[in-house]
Amino acid sequence: MRRNATTVTDERARNPSIAAYHPRVSMPEPIRKFIRGLNLRGVGHLLIMGIVIGVVAGLGAIAFSYACSAASHFFLDVAAGYRPAVPSGEDEYFEHSDTAFSLWLLPVVAAIGGLLSGVVVYWFAREAKGHGTDSAIDAYHNREGHVPLRVSLVKIVASALTIGSGGSGGREGPIAQIGAGFGSYLASLFRLSARERRIMLASGMGAGVGSIFHAPLAGALFAAEIMYSDAEFESDALIPAAVSTIVAYCVFCLHSGFGPLFETPDLALHSVWELVPYTVLALCVTVASGLFVVVFYGIHDFCERVRMPAPVKPMIGGAITGLLGVAMFLSLDRDTRILDVLSFGYGTLQEAMLGEVGIALLLMLAVGKMVTTSISIGSGGSGGVFGPSMVIGGCTGGVVGALAHRMVPEVVAQPGAYVVVGMAGFFAAAGKVPISTLVMVSEMTGSYALLMPALWVSALAFLFSRNWNLYRSQVRSRIESPAHQHEMFVDVLTGMRVADLEGEREFETVRETAPIDEIVRVFARTTQHYFPVVDDEDRLTGILSANDVRQVIEETSAGSIVIATDIARSDVVTLRVEDDLDFALQRFISLDVDTLPVVDGDAPDRVVAMLSRRDLILAYNAAREAWRANLQS
Repeated sequence: MRRNATTVTDERARNPSIAAYHPRVSMPEPIRKFIRGLNLRGVGHLLIMGIVIGVVAGLGAIAFSYACSAASHFFLDVAAGYRPAVPSGEDEYFEHSDTAFSLWLLPVVAAIGGLLSGVVVYWFAREAKGHGTDSAIDAYHNREGHVPLRVSLVKIVASALTIGSGGSGGREGPIAQIGAGFGSYLASLFRLSARERRIMLASGMGAGVGSIFHAPLAGALFAAEIMYSDAEFESDALIPAAVSTIVAYCVFCLHSGFGPLFETPDLALHSVWELVPYTVLALCVTVASGLFVVVFYGIHDFCERVRMPAPVKPMIGGAITGLLGVAMFLSLDRDTRILDVLSFGYGTLQEAMLGEVGIALLLMLAVGKMVTTSISIGSGGSGGVFGPSMVIGGCTGGVVGALAHRMVPEVVAQPGAYVVVGMAGFFAAAGKVPISTLVMVSEMTGSYALLMPALWVSALAFLFSRNWNLYRSQVRSRIESPAHQHEMFVDVLTGMRVADLEGEREFETVRETAPIDEIVRVFARTTQHYFPVVDDEDRLTGILSANDVRQVIEETSAGSIVIATDIARSDVVTLRVEDDLDFALQRFISLDVDTLPVVDGDAPDRVVAMLSRRDLILAYNAAREAWRANLQS
């Protein structure tokens, strides 16, 4: 580059006309500083990666949505004549068939769909079974953000087969794993660091969820909040996830249309006294979320213990799910709305927001959805738990709202509002994501007037439900995440000084004039491995190790005239009492030694202690345990 610049300069000198046509531009210093401050290289990298992930996640959401519709059309509509209702903001890709409704075919098609899903999963990507969000969280914390791309592709097919044939599940898990898989793949393709790969994984999760639920802001918050069960955010992922989510939302909605997923009336908080029944709702969704977690993992763990061919389990789960739907249908005088315990189940939720569903149906739907979701996914089927949680929480809220309206109609004028708030509160308790769920429900329903009561219920439900969690791979906070252990290690060590450690305050030194036999006697009376070599005024002049002395003994006789200064290392690396322990650790690692002398900062040639790497590790462990105990108290 220097040679080219010189050539151009010489050419300008020989041919002045060049300067006339290509004058040298002098940029004002304030403008130059402003451009440097924009960090265009870093921002460009972030934008490009975020946009690419967003485009692919949006296309993945379209493909998954189409696959679910296709499976539902052929399994439920064409085969069984059942046509589940969809929310007002969701497109139907296929026209309804003329097939007459056949109740007893529902268990059959659900079993076939479960079997096909199980075969696809266990032949091509076993990680694709279950609810994919938990798998993506585990990859974030424990696998440096690695999610095989084939898992995303298999997840589309397996989840569409499970849900489209009548298995109860949601779309957030599959689409989260689809987005996470591509984000991880893109990071690996460009050889990004483990930290950047985790950020790309989280961005893909947020993009998928935000697009398919028509909730871009919530998608970005979800990606940052879902990693932890405490009220903590993965701040590094928030802005990249926002970029990806916005792009994915635009790509998806250009195909399916903009606007909220559900249509709701003008709901609002009419009285401060209404916070009393909302508090009751918080208690109810808390209990319901705990019950759901117990049922879900009870069935899941039971199915894991059962010994049979793996693809057969989701087949049996699908058949049982279909039979439960049949039984509930017959018990409610053939009300087809109870069949929302199958598949997505959003149709009755839409009616409940409009106040058109009775208490008995809502209660049975909430309980039935818990069981069918637990069986469908716990048996090895593929699907998410966010969608069913919305149904369970919304129905629970509908029951509380209807009862409160009967008791105090002057306070509770709109029981449909409790459906919306119940959706937010339930998943805040079950999934430990109170903020993103609050925003997501508001965006899905287009109703922001209920933010205050929804925040109240979500906060209370989150606080009341600390003892259970729907996502087992979540960790409590950054300090407990393997992804951040190194950062926590450095943070703890940086806050401590060498002076804070005891070290070896009582230690042996060797005079620089000591002969080899005297050095051996010093070594024999102590377990010390490194010995400062000092002059007659106790000033540090070198350091000896046991290996140095052993080598000399092997090469010379004990009566040799060799003295300490002949074999000591004069280039002594020391630590000062005011150095922080992170700096000390780097010294130990770079030198690959176990012990270093500690000197006084005011007298760098006076050794005051000998610090070992073991002392440093013990100090770190003690500080970390104290930090954890403080967080838990």
